[in-house]
Amino acid sequence: MINYFLKRILSIIPLVFGIVTLSFFIIHLTPGKPVTLEQSLNPRVSPEIRQRLEKLYGLDKPLHAQYLQWLSKVARFDFGYSFTDERPVIKKILERLPVTLTINFASLLIVLFLAIPIGVRCAVKEGMFLDKFMAIYAFLGFALPTFWIALLCIDFFCIRLGWLPVSGIKSLDFAYYSFFGKAIDLAKHLALPILVSTISGFAALSRYMRSSMSEILTQPYIRAARARGLPDNAIFYRHALKNALLPIVTIIGLSIPGLIGGSVIFESIFAIPGAGRLFFEAVMMRDYPLIMAEIVITAMLTLAGNLMADISYAFIDPRIRYQKN
Repeated sequence: MINYFLKRILSIIPLVFGIVTLSFFIIHLTPGKPVTLEQSLNPRVSPEIRQRLEKLYGLDKPLHAQYLQWLSKVARFDFGYSFTDERPVIKKILERLPVTLTINFASLLIVLFLAIPIGVRCAVKEGMFLDKFMAIYAFLGFALPTFWIALLCIDFFCIRLGWLPVSGIKSLDFAYYSFFGKAIDLAKHLALPILVSTISGFAALSRYMRSSMSEILTQPYIRAARARGLPDNAIFYRHALKNALLPIVTIIGLSIPGLIGGSVIFESIFAIPGAGRLFFEAVMMRDYPLIMAEIVITAMLTLAGNLMADISYAFIDPRIRYQKN
């Protein structure tokens, strides 16, 4: 197991190198530059000032020189300074990341808490009302775009009912609230983003769980367990569920990079100062260091998610652990 882990860690290094390289050249080959955008926003910017800005940002150097400089900084985990406010990029990301992680981890826990038992129930009661209802819900959850669901929730819960605030993560007079008042205020502001993030994830994971569980229930060892007279709960939750979780582990591992990338839409709609909205703002302002830093972090989260999923297989299925040793 240790040898497998070390091999996977070593295989991640060339992947990260390739992702960093492709990200750098793709971003620099896209139309528009930071100095061009600043000049369009301020017509008084002269060509001399534009040249000074290019020199300040290091954009006057050849592309390969910029790439080598960027690569040497990434190797030291130095993502440079933002073009918009000259602040360290990593500091800006770390300021926004807790909000994004809170929303996404909360929605992920809710999805797992609901999707796994409901998926198992739908597989056990295949063709019954719950199974048909969840099939319709999954179809709608996949088909309806996230931004449209967010707008419907804002219209219903915020405008019509007035139960929840429309945007932000705290009220203007948040500092004057008591401890419990602050907690309630944060909960109200985060309720809709978590709900929107949960809807599509729950639709997908519940159907994956149902499909995986249905396949496991047709295996010979399940029929043998029934023949020995084991109770249904022991068959479903002790013997079948563990093997049915293997595809779910894969999906959870692949969903880790979506903690940042998948937050762009609802953080922009709800005006939440998270890492997803920061990435959107960086793209609009052509903030190269910030864009590339978030791409690298997302790529590393993707590779870490795949590694965590592979390692989890070994703890769920002893046969995989034996093969890897």
